[in-house]
Amino acid sequence: MTNFNRAGLLTKGVAGLAGFLSVASCNQSAPATEQAAGTSQTMTDTTQTASGAATAPTSASFGKTQDGTEVQLYTLTNAHGMKVSITNFGGTITSLMVPDKAGKLGDVVLGFDNVNGYQSPEFKKSNPYFGALIGRYGNRIGKGKFTLDGKEYSLPLNNNGNTLHGGEKGFDEKVWQAEPGTSADGQTLKLTYLSKDGEEGFPGNLNVTVVYTLTNDDALKIDYSASTDKATPVNLTNHAYFNLSGGKDVLGHEVTMPADRYTVVDAGLIPTGELRPVKGTPFDFTSAHTIGERIGQVPGGYDHNWVLNQASGSHAAATVYEPTTGRTMEVTTTEPGLQFYTGNFLDGTLKGKGTTYGKHAGFCMETQHFPDSPNQPKFPSTILKPGETLQSTTTYKFGVRQ
Repeated sequence: MTNFNRAGLLTKGVAGLAGFLSVASCNQSAPATEQAAGTSQTMTDTTQTASGAATAPTSASFGKTQDGTEVQLYTLTNAHGMKVSITNFGGTITSLMVPDKAGKLGDVVLGFDNVNGYQSPEFKKSNPYFGALIGRYGNRIGKGKFTLDGKEYSLPLNNNGNTLHGGEKGFDEKVWQAEPGTSADGQTLKLTYLSKDGEEGFPGNLNVTVVYTLTNDDALKIDYSASTDKATPVNLTNHAYFNLSGGKDVLGHEVTMPADRYTVVDAGLIPTGELRPVKGTPFDFTSAHTIGERIGQVPGGYDHNWVLNQASGSHAAATVYEPTTGRTMEVTTTEPGLQFYTGNFLDGTLKGKGTTYGKHAGFCMETQHFPDSPNQPKFPSTILKPGETLQSTTTYKFGVRQ
């Protein structure tokens, strides 16, 4: 079986990409930018028994979906007491407890205490995709159409005449099969889902596996894999909103991204095909800048796809530092692009875990292939074919700076 490594695709497509810019918004409800469950269970602060054997993640009910399906909340803990909670509803990260420079644990992601929060009318209306797995195609497909092997496919138009994040009911709303376990690196949660031929208009039966690992060196690793029986576009990512301070907004966070270009979009937020240099613009994060420093120069705020400089293997995507708590986050990926979004359309109508989520309450680092790639032949390909296996890995590693 051919290994379909997403990093390798960039070497085929990047040569024809020089000079493009794509401002691909992820907001479901606004055209200018893109916009954890039931009863939690107390965990121990170690992943090992007295004999040294790793223990499995714990689980508890996260409530029932609107169709009456009971879903679970799984909590992974590492040797340092760091914890992540994930529900099999949408593969959603609901909570991520990370120590600050004083050693105090704090929740660094936006979310809710039970599944009802992810199904409320308010959440459905704004649809920020808090913490969810995104598929079959993350980001936009222009006009909800693409042609593959001579056949045109039509998808649901759920975002201003385009298709966003997989359509009307993407992977973020599916109940995944869950298998908690352990590995040499730490506790794991394996999630699987079969996206059937024709679901949301996409061709092929797509078997998807996502493995979350909370490592003992304080990283959350996400391994994506997929196979299909028909050629189909695939672009998988996670939509976690981070706030390393636990404060009201993320404007004081310092961000660095090794990306010299970003993709430009037209008035409908679909890539023109141009990759534009970031130098001399508020999109230049090749050296550290706070999110709030230049955000006022970007209409609507940051919600763009950056073209990462490295073209193959696992490579750096971003570094974030929050000076108040000292927390750091390093993002590495095998993907060619990174959608950086700054919570521009959060407006205080959503409340979760005792907090009101206002504008810029969190930021997203969505590792991905470029928006509208099925209609952009010069972009790295997102087409997965029978006999191939998609493999992609993204890691969020946490630390502190004193």
